[in-house]
Amino acid sequence: MIRQAARKTPVWPATQGLTLDNGKPALVLGIETTCDETAAAVVERQADGAGRILSNIVRSQNEEHAPFGGVVPEIAARAHVDALDGIVGAAMKQAGIGFAQLSGVAAAAGPGLIGGVIVGLTTAKAIAMVHDTPLIAVNHLEAHALTPRLSCALAFPYCLFLASGGHTQIVAVLGVGNYVRLGTTVDDAMGEAFDKVAKMLGLPYPGGPEVERAAAGGDAKRFAFPRPMLGRDDANFSLSGLKTAVRNEASRLTPLEPRDISDLCAGFQAAVLESTADRLSVGLKLFQEQFGPPRALVAAGGVAANQAIRGALQAVAADAQTTLIIPPPALCTDNGAMIAWAGAERLAVGLTDTMDAAPRARWLLDENATAPAKFANTRAKL
Repeated sequence: MIRQAARKTPVWPATQGLTLDNGKPALVLGIETTCDETAAAVVERQADGAGRILSNIVRSQNEEHAPFGGVVPEIAARAHVDALDGIVGAAMKQAGIGFAQLSGVAAAAGPGLIGGVIVGLTTAKAIAMVHDTPLIAVNHLEAHALTPRLSCALAFPYCLFLASGGHTQIVAVLGVGNYVRLGTTVDDAMGEAFDKVAKMLGLPYPGGPEVERAAAGGDAKRFAFPRPMLGRDDANFSLSGLKTAVRNEASRLTPLEPRDISDLCAGFQAAVLESTADRLSVGLKLFQEQFGPPRALVAAGGVAANQAIRGALQAVAADAQTTLIIPPPALCTDNGAMIAWAGAERLAVGLTDTMDAAPRARWLLDENATAPAKFANTRAKL
C-alpha cells in the first residue's frame, strides 16, 4: 500500500497500488542537475534495505563558472543540456543494464536553480514515458538526508546536519518522507559563506576547499571573530555577521599578504567550528526531548567533506553519546547516486509521481517548518 499518513514532505500524486515488497532488488536511475554538477547514477536496493552503487557519473562545471567566481544559472542550465544525455548513457553502460531493466527513474525536482532542475526532470520524464517506468520526483534535500542509509545500515530515527552551498539545517529524520526541521540558517548557508570569504580574499573557485587549505597554515587566534548565535536555546545558524567581520579585517589589512589570508581563513573556520558545535549540541538536545535518543548524528552536504568540520562533529557526537556517520566524500557533494537512492527508498514504500510533477526552485523538506518570530523575514522561512 501507499504510505500517506506519516508523510511530511509534499509529493506529487502517487501511483496507487505500486509496491516493491516482492523480494526482488530494485534498480533505479538517478539524475541530479540542481546546481553545477551534471550527474547520473544507477543504484540497486535489496528488499532488506541494503544498497549498492552500480555507477555514479558526475561532471563538474567548475571550469565554466570559475571566471565569474560563482555559479551563473544560465550557464549551468546550458551545460546540463549539453552533457546530460551522454552522462545518463555512461551511467547505464557502466552499470551494465538496459533501460528496460530499471524499476524506476528518479530526478531531483528541486530545490535548486530552476533551469537546471527543468533539464533533469524533463529528461527523467522522457525516459520513464518511453520505457513505461515509474517516475520519482525527488526532493534534493531528502536525497542528502537518506544517503547515509546507502553507505551503511542505519535505522530511523537519526539527526541530520545538512550543510551545503545552499542549505544549513538540523533535521530529525524519522522515516522516508517524514522529517522535522529543528534548526536552519537565518541568512547565509555554510557553504555559501565559505565561498564568499574565499572570493573576498582572492582565492580560486570553488572557495570552500581553498579556505580549508589556507586555514591549515594559519593562526586562528590572530583575529577576534564573533561566534554567531552562541548560547541560544534554539538551533538556528547565522553566518552573515561573521562573513562581514572577515571582510572588515581584510579591508583594514589591504593589500593582503599570504600570511594575512591564511590567518583570516583560520580565524573564520575556527569561528564556524565553534558556532556549529554549539548549534548542533542544542539541536541534539531538541531531538532527544522530542523523539528520544537518535540512532546517530549524520552529516551530509558538501561542507561535510571539510576535515576540520568533521573533527568538530566527532566531538559533538561524543558529548551527546551518539555515533557520528558521514558518507564518503563523493556522496557528500551533489551526485546522482543520492538521487537514485532516494528514489529507491521512496519506491520501496510505494511513493511515485505522475508526469505532471513540476520542477521547484524552493521545496521545504519539512512542510510544517516555520521561521522563529524574530526571523520571520529571513531565510529561516525557506
